[in-house]
Amino acid sequence: MIQYSQALSELEWIPQPQLTALRRLEIETVEDLLTHYPRRYEDRTQFADFPREESDTPVCVCGEVVKTRLVRFGGWKKIFEATLEESNATALSQPLVLRWFNLHYVQKMIATGQRLVVFGKPRLRGKRLCLEHPEFEVIENDDEMSVHFRRITPIYPATEGLSQRVFRGMIFQALENLASDSVPTLLPKSVNLGTREHALHEIHFPTTTAQRDAAREHLVFSEFFAMQLLIGSRRSAAVLRTGRAHAARGELMEKFLRGLPFDLTAAQERVIGELRRDLASRHPMNRLLQGDVGSGKTVVAIAAILLAVESGSQAALMAPTQILAEQHYAVLCRWLEPLGVRLALRTGARQEETGALPLFHDAAQSGAAHVIIGTHALLYEGVSFENLGLAVIDEQHKFGVSQRARLTAREPAPDVLVMTATPIPRTVTMTVYGDLDVSVIDEMPADRGKIITAVRERAKLPEVLTFMRGELEAGRQAYVVYPLIDESEKLNAKAAAAEFEQWQERLRPFRCELLHGRIPAPEKQSIMERFRRGETSALISTTVIEVGVDVPNATLMLIENAERFGLAQLHQLRGRIGRGSHKSYCILLSDEKAAETVAKLAVLEKTSDGFVVAEADWEMRGPGDLLGTAQSGLPDLKLGNLVKDADLMRQARAAATGILAIDPGLESRENQRFRRLIVEQHGRTFSNVS
Repeated sequence: MIQYSQALSELEWIPQPQLTALRRLEIETVEDLLTHYPRRYEDRTQFADFPREESDTPVCVCGEVVKTRLVRFGGWKKIFEATLEESNATALSQPLVLRWFNLHYVQKMIATGQRLVVFGKPRLRGKRLCLEHPEFEVIENDDEMSVHFRRITPIYPATEGLSQRVFRGMIFQALENLASDSVPTLLPKSVNLGTREHALHEIHFPTTTAQRDAAREHLVFSEFFAMQLLIGSRRSAAVLRTGRAHAARGELMEKFLRGLPFDLTAAQERVIGELRRDLASRHPMNRLLQGDVGSGKTVVAIAAILLAVESGSQAALMAPTQILAEQHYAVLCRWLEPLGVRLALRTGARQEETGALPLFHDAAQSGAAHVIIGTHALLYEGVSFENLGLAVIDEQHKFGVSQRARLTAREPAPDVLVMTATPIPRTVTMTVYGDLDVSVIDEMPADRGKIITAVRERAKLPEVLTFMRGELEAGRQAYVVYPLIDESEKLNAKAAAAEFEQWQERLRPFRCELLHGRIPAPEKQSIMERFRRGETSALISTTVIEVGVDVPNATLMLIENAERFGLAQLHQLRGRIGRGSHKSYCILLSDEKAAETVAKLAVLEKTSDGFVVAEADWEMRGPGDLLGTAQSGLPDLKLGNLVKDADLMRQARAAATGILAIDPGLESRENQRFRRLIVEQHGRTFSNVS
């Protein structure tokens, strides 16, 4: 019998070339092999009849090769064709033509007289029904029928140098010879989903589709449970660290809030209350602040900063880009200098300090700044904090987890507030940010203008220009956003620098300026300053304006080649307008007709709610980009899907949280078996990743 943890190199029946191919897929052990799950299944219990017409739904059929031929055209180009007939053909049956373009190896594998199983979409080519580049398998002998045919058959992800047949045979043999007592079922007793060994059998070679679905539920729950135990143990470790209580009376914060030209929303007041409780505790705060574009996160962050400063500590505010760091610095100088708060800016290109006198007991009597604002440079440029009590990280999704850890791995541990304007679906919050407490500003300020979004074809540009000029004549300002700085031969997309002169012509006599990432920092700052003051009417820009640029008088945004941007990014860009009381307009220019693009842009026309946009983005693109599991230090999900399996994630979280609440060190006999889920993730210990 073979063991679940055994190395594949110890199994004599796997030849060396196959071991090498498996290593390329990072498959080294029996466990790795058995958790390389099928990507789909073919019902080969009985095959469908040959199709009579073309279809977008793939078919899986079985037949005999009655003819093959090689067609050459254009010199070196070749098409290999095999004609397939149904095994039980009738007078009405129509043969299928299988075609492969320039795939020489297929010609060596298929011969007249063979029986094939093929999978592909039927297409009409002239009068013939064809499957182009179908997946195929040769039925070699009837002994193998029980493994590869006459069953619900697994089809695996692309396997270089390993055919489906070889891969399937290997997994079949491993399962047949597996010592069942070597496969641990690491699930809580309260969860009745059968054994892991049975689930592995049924996920690879299902008896029925219902059994397969039950096996998938077991395995997905296992993945989520392992992930949630890891997150929960991180959270427990963070709670055990000692921080410093920042229990200020709040006079400085109250003074700041009273001086604001607007009232806080109820959501902002609620979140400030949550932050105040966290700051006053001796445990380090670890909180994620979510709020849609323009919901007023910065004001809430400043309230927290002032509580930390008044209690005698320094605060740091980190932003992902220089433009955003400089903007935060300008805003904070305007609001906080009158309160006697000393500020410093530290970016790669610019270092500045204000010289206000301390008006209260503070950690910066020596002349150090109370609040240091910067980019990642704060982590690497040897900035020494005298007494860091609070770190605020803006736009967290642009920072890696290791960078967050670097800022917080000091003693005593500072309080950490992570902010994001990219709304995150709840299932992701439970995973990527599962070690953080979550606050949501779910209300927009009452004085905000409405944003109307419309998709237009480029042919409509003259009408769009007339509308734009009308807005500029009324004293408003506009952004024109491009996906690229310079034109590219490879990409069929407009570019900001190349189109800038045209915009100057189109909008004359209104002043236009060009802004992109390669412009030197001081010049960038001057351009933004002129736009803020209203001296420039239109900014022709790349996505450098995506986060944090705040000009209430800008009411119009035109996005060129809108199809080239992601949904979340388009929503972020749109958030640069509608920041004042005037009605605003976002025009998405695109000639793309693909159904996916049309659906994506339609979401933005229908809603301005960032959470609705995020859920749609999540469903269209899948979890990949948003999750970023690689940078979050979490185990990869091989089977679980955070959209489809959200309920299972919630159940797994409840189970893990329940266990850790009673037994945080997993010390009881029943829970000791779960320790490996936390420590043995690919031989790494996760206790030092925050």
